[in-house]
Amino acid sequence: MNYEGLSAFAQTGGTVYFAAIFLVVLVYALWPRNGARFKRAAEIPMKEKEHSDDRPLA
Repeated sequence: MNYEGLSAFAQTGGTVYFAAIFLVVLVYALWPRNGARFKRAAEIPMKEKEHSDDRPLA
C-alpha cells in the first residue's frame, strides 16, 4: 500500500469514525431519559448566582 492509498483510507475511515461518534453523542443528548439531567445542569449557573455574594475578591 502506497502513501496515496493509505491517505485515502485514513481520510475515509476518519470521516466514518467521527460521523459515528457524532451520531452516538447526538442520540445520547436527545434521548428523552437524559432530559432531566441536562435541565438540572442548565440551571446550575442560576442557582450559583442566587447563593453567591458579588463582592470583589480582593
